[in-house]
Amino acid sequence: MPDTPTPATMHKNPSTGAAAPHAPTPAAGVGGSAGGGQAVGDRGRTALAVGVVEKIAGMAAREVGGIHALGSGFARTFGAMRDRVPGGRSSVGRGIKAEVGEKQTAIDIALVVEYGVVIPELARQVRENIIDAVERMTGLEVVEVNIAVNDVHLPDEPDVEEEEEEVPSSGQRPKLK
Repeated sequence: MPDTPTPATMHKNPSTGAAAPHAPTPAAGVGGSAGGGQAVGDRGRTALAVGVVEKIAGMAAREVGGIHALGSGFARTFGAMRDRVPGGRSSVGRGIKAEVGEKQTAIDIALVVEYGVVIPELARQVRENIIDAVERMTGLEVVEVNIAVNDVHLPDEPDVEEEEEEVPSSGQRPKLK
C-alpha cells in the first residue's frame, strides 16, 4: 500500500528527498487537505445572491460594443423612473435574470442593439463575455446564457431617458438629477 503524504513530506524534492524551502501550499479543495484531514473547501459554504450574478453579467454584457441598452422597453422605462428617485440607484443588472444553484447558474438577458450590428456575432460575443466573467468571479458553472433581442435602436431615435429629459415648459420646475 502506498504511503499517504503528510504535511512534512508533501513538499519534498523527489530527487533529494529534502523539503522544499518555500513550496506552495495546495489550493483550497484541490487535492490537498489542511489541518485535521478536512479539505479547506469543506469547512463552510459560500452562498451567492442572485443579484451578484446579475450584476456581473450586466457589466460583462455592457463591455461588448453594439449594445444600446439592456432590458425590455418597460424595464428600461421603469428603471429610468426609479433612477430619478432621490437615493435610488441605477440597476447594473437591469435586463438580466439569473437562476443560481450551488454549483451552476443559468442567465437570461434582454438586449436592445444598435442598428447595423450583426446580431448573431454580437450574441456570441455577449455570451462569451458573460460566461467568462461569471465563471471567473464566482466559480459557478454557467450552463446557458439565453439572449433575447427585443429591439433595434435607430440612429435618429431618442433614448427613453432623453424623452423624459425634455426642456420643461415655462412655469414648471426642472427635473433634478
